Amino acid sequence: QLQLVESGGGLVQPGGSLRLSCVASGFTMHQYGIGWFRQAPGKEREIISCISSGGRNPNYADSVKGRFTISRDVARNTAYLQMNSLKPEDTAVYYCAAEYLGGCPRSLTIATFEYWGQGTQVTVSS
Repeated sequence: QLQLVESGGGLVQPGGSLRLSCVASGFTMHQYGIGWFRQAPGKEREIISCISSGGRNPNYADSVKGRFTISRDVARNTAYLQMNSLKPEDTAVYYCAAEYLGGCPRSLTIATFEYWGQGTQVTVSS
C-alpha cells in the first residue's frame, strides 16, 4: 500500500526554521515527482514547491522562493522541505504529494499528484 507520512511541523517563532519530512512507503520515491502544498485556515490549498521524478527541476512559489528548499534522499525514501526565515503567513497545514513519473513545471499550479500525506501543522508565532 502506497503511503506518505509527513512530520516535522510545530510551533516556531518568526525568523526561525523547520525541516519537514515526507517518508514514502510502498513505492520507490525516485520514480515519483514530489510536491509540497499548504493550506491555511480559510484559504485554498496551494502548491509551494515540487521536484520532478529523478530529483530534477525543483521549483518554488514566489511566496517561498529563497526561503524554502525541497530535497530528497533516495536511500531513505524521504523528501524534505527546509523552511528558513519563517513568517506568520507561513502558518498552515503542510502536505506532501507524489505522482508516478511526475514532472515539476515552472507553472506549479498545473502539476498533478495522485498520492497524498495526512499533513503536518506549522505555526509561526511569537
